[in-house]
Amino acid sequence: MRVLVVEDERHLADAIVRGLRRQGMAVDVSYDGTQGHEMAMVTRYDVVVLDRDLPGVHGDDICADLVASGALTRVLMLTASGSVADRVEGLQIGADDYLTKPFAFDELVARVQALGRRATPAAPPVLTIADLVLDQAKRVATRGGQPLDLTRKEFGLLEELLKARGAVVSSEELLERVWDANADPFTTTVRVTMMTLRKKLGDPALIETVVGAGYRTRPPE
Repeated sequence: MRVLVVEDERHLADAIVRGLRRQGMAVDVSYDGTQGHEMAMVTRYDVVVLDRDLPGVHGDDICADLVASGALTRVLMLTASGSVADRVEGLQIGADDYLTKPFAFDELVARVQALGRRATPAAPPVLTIADLVLDQAKRVATRGGQPLDLTRKEFGLLEELLKARGAVVSSEELLERVWDANADPFTTTVRVTMMTLRKKLGDPALIETVVGAGYRTRPPE
């Protein structure tokens, strides 16, 4: 899941980013509305965690522009005001959810995960192919009943391929969905991670390379 955090309180923003990354999400951050607006409009994010009162472009304007663009991105709006009128106004602008500061981090994670499921075509919580089982909610994967010791990026790659249900997913798409903006698009990051993932999955192979196009899952014959 790709998430953008737009929050001008740097300590809070950095804490949110660290916490979401620990949950296996690819997270970018902006500390002002101007940059946050540009990032939100250029990159396809599943969820934007958006502070309402931002310097530069106001959070309301970022939210409204996202809605007007027709993007599937879901918006979780943060605000220091807990009044009913303020929450109603934020939802009327187009926010999908609303969270008042201060908040419990576990609740933030749960809300982001719920919004992420709404941002993409529905996929079952448990993904399977042959004897491989991946539980998206519990963040665990097994093959033949044996747990797989996967890194966050390996798990993310496998999750994206299984969600594609046999369709080809390009390296560029995987880089965008699993890594954040700090990833160098000209590196061999995806290929190297894919190699280690395949080794951990073992035989028979479940991931096929489509030359010049990308990767896809394929049940063993």
